[in-house]
Amino acid sequence: MTGETAAELSPVFCHAPVILASRSPARRRLLEAAGIPFEARGVGVDEDAVKDAMLAEGARPRDIADTLAEMKALRGASRAGPDALVIGSDQVLALDGVLYSKADTLDEARATLKALRGKRHELVTAVAVAKGGAVIWRHIETPRLTMRDMSDQFLEDYLSAVGEDVLSSVGCYHLEGLGIHLMSKIEGDHFSVQGLPLLPLLQFLRDHGALDQ
Repeated sequence: MTGETAAELSPVFCHAPVILASRSPARRRLLEAAGIPFEARGVGVDEDAVKDAMLAEGARPRDIADTLAEMKALRGASRAGPDALVIGSDQVLALDGVLYSKADTLDEARATLKALRGKRHELVTAVAVAKGGAVIWRHIETPRLTMRDMSDQFLEDYLSAVGEDVLSSVGCYHLEGLGIHLMSKIEGDHFSVQGLPLLPLLQFLRDHGALDQ
């Protein structure tokens, strides 16, 4: 089986080209594990600028996540064939009305984790699918996670063990790895925590005829 990919070995057959408008490793892993043949393409949306503009207008976290998912899907669809189904997804973290973005440095990650520990936060995760020039489906999930009140020493040990991988997640954790040790409670869809509401997305692809029923 040398050289065969998970998608090539999968019983899943796609009846339309599927494009993930993202280079997120987590979202790629989810689709790969589900055996979905797809192509990942970055689309270059300036997420920080969009967030800042929408926050200045008083937008809710779910509106920001939904808008960014839509923008990614439409940007990807503008560069794809007319039959391609382009998946755009975005996730924002909200704590007590404050929106958090990905940390740029380990010092910023440390500050984020200190703000989250002992508290319950939301991960608003949106997905949109575009075909041609229009969004034809969208969905939002809002998992809620409670981070345990870990010691400063545990936090430092965690950052030392994980390193710059924490910078790829808005909450500075990956539940499929050491990040699970930060949590005391998780409410909601596990796939959405990882960045993609996978079950509703797969059902849409079936309903749309892209996947076999």
